[in-house]
Amino acid sequence: MPAAAVRPSRRRTLPLVAGLAVCALLSACAGSGATGPGEAPSSPSAAGQATSPAGAAATFPLTVSSCGVDATLDAPPERIVTIKSSATEMVLALGAGDRLVGTAFADGDVPEELASAAAGVPVLAEKNPAQEAVLELEPDLVYAGWESNLSADGAGERATYQDLGVATYVSPSACKGAEHRPERLTFDLVLDEITEVGRMLGEEQAAAELVAAQRAELDAVVPSEAGLTALWYSSGEDVPYVGAGIGAPQMIMDAVGLENVAAGVQDTWTSLGWEAVAEANPDVIVLVDAAWNTAEHKKEALEQNPVTATLPAVQEERYLVLPFPATEAGVRNVPAVTDLAAQLAELEVAR
Repeated sequence: MPAAAVRPSRRRTLPLVAGLAVCALLSACAGSGATGPGEAPSSPSAAGQATSPAGAAATFPLTVSSCGVDATLDAPPERIVTIKSSATEMVLALGAGDRLVGTAFADGDVPEELASAAAGVPVLAEKNPAQEAVLELEPDLVYAGWESNLSADGAGERATYQDLGVATYVSPSACKGAEHRPERLTFDLVLDEITEVGRMLGEEQAAAELVAAQRAELDAVVPSEAGLTALWYSSGEDVPYVGAGIGAPQMIMDAVGLENVAAGVQDTWTSLGWEAVAEANPDVIVLVDAAWNTAEHKKEALEQNPVTATLPAVQEERYLVLPFPATEAGVRNVPAVTDLAAQLAELEVAR
């Protein structure tokens, strides 16, 4: 199947995701790994410093690498399929929602400020779509939030799409291979993805403005200095599945000033026995609110479990709540920090 013809990109209005006015004087980070013909791939520094001017026009054909797989775009894609909320919301936040021809695997509702842009976009599947359903849309880019989305058990392998002339991209934060997975997720890396996807979509200015706004919002957050510990409770009842030490939960808790009780586990997420939770005795508990496992359900589970029912955090309902889509690397992480910091301030927890 030939790739769809690419039309010139139109000007779009940047939705307000960060919640602050855009500061045009701030600069954005360059994307990690995007190159034009004859260019050497950029080498990301430990601090995620910019490697090209903010808003600099991308040169096409443009080659990007994600999770060790290269993809070349001859021009900004005009027919985009996204899998996972993080990928869908990235495209919407960069003002390219009118180029979405299909989405799948939504983890929850999009933020209110992106709802109008998302209206009418076809939903291919509740989870991973069939590869045939994706190819019928003749996309020129398939953008996934998880590496497993583009696999034999997901929406089809990346090599197959490549053979058919369809570019694929996976959020770099989701890479599983040790050689490609970030040692520890940082906001610099999250913002680098915004910049890189902006280059891919031909929306460099929108990406630069969004990065600037999110940096300003993040800088405005004052972390707690109370030395509070926290459990990030994502799912599970017999054995809880919690945020570990190198992924988005750790990054968000660090920014808020919470000490993760599972920080010592070198993974993004991990299982943690209830006895270990009780021994850690967290000062607060972050509850991930998902349609398939709501925050209210988690509260009931904690209150009914004899191991956790006596914990002060449970008895005093020291809960912080975040929607699931805000807990995976993407454009909602910075607003999640603002939200969590405000909730923590309201709790007024004393040690």
